[in-house]
Amino acid sequence: MSGDGTGADDSGSGSRDDITDAGARPHTEAGWLAATTATDADAEAEIDSEASAKAGVEVDGWSRPRVNKQVMARKRVPYFQRPKHPRDWRWWVGGVGRSLIVTGLMMFAFVGYQLWGTGIETARAQASLEDEFNDRVAEASTTTTTAPPETAPGESTTTTTSTIPIAEPSSFENSDLIAQIIIPKMKLEYYVVEGVRMTDLKKGVGHFKETPMPGQLGNAALAGHRTTYGHPFYRLDDLHPGDDVTIKMVTGGTFVYRVTGKEIVEPNEYARVIPTKNPDVATLTLATCHPVYTARQRLIVYATLVDELSDPVTRPYSVGTADPGGLPGESGDDDSAATTIDSSDTSDTADTSDTADTTPTTAATDTTPVATVPFGAGGVDPGLGADGEDLDDGFSEGWFSDTAAIPHVIIWGLILALVAVAAYYAGKAARRLWVSFLVGFAPFLVVLYFFFQNVNRLLPPGL
Repeated sequence: MSGDGTGADDSGSGSRDDITDAGARPHTEAGWLAATTATDADAEAEIDSEASAKAGVEVDGWSRPRVNKQVMARKRVPYFQRPKHPRDWRWWVGGVGRSLIVTGLMMFAFVGYQLWGTGIETARAQASLEDEFNDRVAEASTTTTTAPPETAPGESTTTTTSTIPIAEPSSFENSDLIAQIIIPKMKLEYYVVEGVRMTDLKKGVGHFKETPMPGQLGNAALAGHRTTYGHPFYRLDDLHPGDDVTIKMVTGGTFVYRVTGKEIVEPNEYARVIPTKNPDVATLTLATCHPVYTARQRLIVYATLVDELSDPVTRPYSVGTADPGGLPGESGDDDSAATTIDSSDTSDTADTSDTADTTPTTAATDTTPVATVPFGAGGVDPGLGADGEDLDDGFSEGWFSDTAAIPHVIIWGLILALVAVAAYYAGKAARRLWVSFLVGFAPFLVVLYFFFQNVNRLLPPGL
């Protein structure tokens, strides 16, 4: 039995050793403690490895832990795959907040359009006017010949009111190119169009139709924007007495005016500063808004023609009719200001029954001064048209004055919304939000420009 028992013990001992080697309970206390310590260390190492893996750290033997970028990369749910939020009060408050943010961004974008975007339209118009100006000046220089006035022997050659010829009738319509204005002090070279309507001043500097042309006797008046549409008169307040203003007419002739002064007037005082006060002197008036970025007042700069630096002047054949609205502040009772009127008629002799001191002018002679009458004479209020209707111009336009822009605003607004919706669904189809921005960014900006362009037509013009 002992042999069998010994054999059993030996076999049992061998089995327990095998089990101990396999990590089972050892047959001695010392072995048990050693195995337990090793097992606990392995368990802790395994736990640390799992924690490190979850934290994005990979343990490589005895080396220092290094970041596992693949594990660290946070998996974000794409925008279009996120679950929808419940439409509780939080959803409504969030929607209001997002709407306010979008509205604020649109307002900032519109301010940017006002300051810089409007200049794009003016720059395009000025480029077209430049080409037209060069072509017409070249044409005028090859077809126009000017003969000096004949003088008797021993007679002075100084130009007087009796030897100044009458200009040809003007055929310029609103927005037609008439001249180029050059102001070295302001580093300005801009083209001038006929009229001071809002649509005229978008193209550049505008000429008051009811005043003589530059290069003619009387007061020629020009206006330009100071903040928007290229702001040609932004630095108009930099001009001081002695500074020169050069006008090159598209019909030929260069005229240099010298600044004599400036003043600030109210918007309703144009009738005091624009009309001709002395029909025998060539003067120039420049008008713009004041202060900068506002239309609260008007800055007026006065200049007088420098004869020795200019081509010969002419007398105006006639002055045009003001755009609807006339000049703010005009009154038929103001007899202090005078304006020129048409001295020619379809007949050979002009009717001057209303002016006793004026010699009848014949169509065959160009040496008789043009008749002048004070404002309000002849029974016609200068602020009214021929039929007595109220007139209107770019200075008197207010909110929603251009009602024709309303349907354009609606159409471009709908197109803008359509572009936004199309971009949203394009990104949703690709399940990527950046696809929406990529697809819709450029079309949205283009449509937004035209939308702002028409919205701007509904606002008061700021000169």
